[in-house]
Amino acid sequence: MDNTENFDQQMLACLEKVIDPELQCDIVNLGLIYGLDFNKGTVTVQMTLTTMGCPIMGELEHMVKNSLRELPNVTEVMVDFVWEPAWSIDRMSRYAKMALGLH
Repeated sequence: MDNTENFDQQMLACLEKVIDPELQCDIVNLGLIYGLDFNKGTVTVQMTLTTMGCPIMGELEHMVKNSLRELPNVTEVMVDFVWEPAWSIDRMSRYAKMALGLH
């Protein structure tokens, strides 16, 4: 595994600690993370929410930023909310579906 893959795994591990307060499941297993990029100290997260206009958007953004700032060499975190492709339960991991009783 090269350093890039290792750092990607570290970023995902941090994001797995971010629990959606409404669904009580982490944002990685919910399938909300669409992309991660690390460049010169800045992590850019492309993510979505389960619904547009989600009332906890700001709270989730704050939690994402705090979780990734724990990593060495991360000086800034930018969260880019995207709405295409639209999120659906098909993006959820098997674990998340079981945790939410959707299996």
